[in-house]
Amino acid sequence: MTTLIDKELINNALDKANISALSRAGIRELVSLVNQLETESGQRFIRMEMGVPGLEAPSIGIEAEITALKSGVASKYPMIEGVSSLKHEISRFCKAFLNIQVDQAGCFPTVGSAQGALASFVVANRLRENGKTLFIDPGFPNQKRQLTMLGQQWGSFDVYEHRGDALEEALEKHLSSGEYTTLLYSNPNNPAWICFDEKELQIIAKVTKRYDVIVIEDLAYFGMDYRKDYAKPFQAPFQPSIALYTDQHILLISSSKVFSYAGQRVGCLVISDALFARECPTLKPSLGQTLFGKAITLGALHNFSSGVTHSAQYGLAAMLKAASDGELPFLQITKIYKDRAQKMKRMFLENGFKLVYENDNGESLSDGFYFTLSHPDMDGDTLMKTLLCFGISAISLANTGSEHTDGIRACVSQVQDEQLDDLAARLKALHDSLKH
Repeated sequence: MTTLIDKELINNALDKANISALSRAGIRELVSLVNQLETESGQRFIRMEMGVPGLEAPSIGIEAEITALKSGVASKYPMIEGVSSLKHEISRFCKAFLNIQVDQAGCFPTVGSAQGALASFVVANRLRENGKTLFIDPGFPNQKRQLTMLGQQWGSFDVYEHRGDALEEALEKHLSSGEYTTLLYSNPNNPAWICFDEKELQIIAKVTKRYDVIVIEDLAYFGMDYRKDYAKPFQAPFQPSIALYTDQHILLISSSKVFSYAGQRVGCLVISDALFARECPTLKPSLGQTLFGKAITLGALHNFSSGVTHSAQYGLAAMLKAASDGELPFLQITKIYKDRAQKMKRMFLENGFKLVYENDNGESLSDGFYFTLSHPDMDGDTLMKTLLCFGISAISLANTGSEHTDGIRACVSQVQDEQLDDLAARLKALHDSLKH
């Protein structure tokens, strides 16, 4: 085997898509490009470019939606703040798996975590004039695009060289400017899959309190650090969270990955009790409210979509309840990603690739939804194009705020078990081609 996909075909597709540099291409652009290459080449790709769930949605959520639809909710506007049963179950889920107590008044359904992040930016970055967001990178590029759309500013730093005690110095350097009103990170991290420990979360809390910065914790991959068992409700260990160390926080909890419920676009926005009740006079001119919680509800969520699809709220409520009751082992179900990541990592490493983010505060990195790769013989664009020639797709780390711009992010979710032998063969062929 030389290559599966003709280089001229790839170059023509890149020209049509107007992608001059693959490393700067957005995820949606790459998805479209690979769709085109599959059609024109007749080859099925090993698709690692997009974090799409690869498991079936739990039947308990689907059945709850069907029941709700049959009861007539489709003809009724949902309450903007969320149906009461869902608000109750979000609060209970936080207690069961985070060991935090939050009033259900501050628990909201959102149209995916994307809407939750957008609402947080719209409100929290108006606490001060021209408020900015600091990202602890690498991270999810769409959140930065949201800020650009809003006309808001942001800054970032790559955390890999700033773990442990060094994190405080990095945060102090940025937040002491007084420009920032929010700080955002994901835990586990997309794409590096590193996980902040309790000491680092305490550091984040200490420095953000010093400069009155609200922490937005993105828990899109809730509990999916499989080095510890976070699967037992109301029992330690619990998913680590900033919520234990500061009362000025917002949590984004997605249903897309942990419940494989991405298609229903429903997530959770959780605001701490103290932040919900915070009086913020600067919000009045643009959002019509001074209470932070009301500004989120009436100033942001109401104007975005006037609520979240009624039946989807009942579906999520049923899944959260089953998880907290110990009847839906969602973290056991998603362990398939851990097993697949182990196998795929080994294949890449055996064929000349290196892990970019390979250390997690002195521990081996967890296996999960993502991992990061580079190749010593290729820069970022060359690596991505070479992989495409062998029918393999991934996104560049340059899009994530990483300083390792020659690397790629590999997502395991869309790679089916029956494709693993094919992946191994393609990687061997790629490796052999570089020897000549």
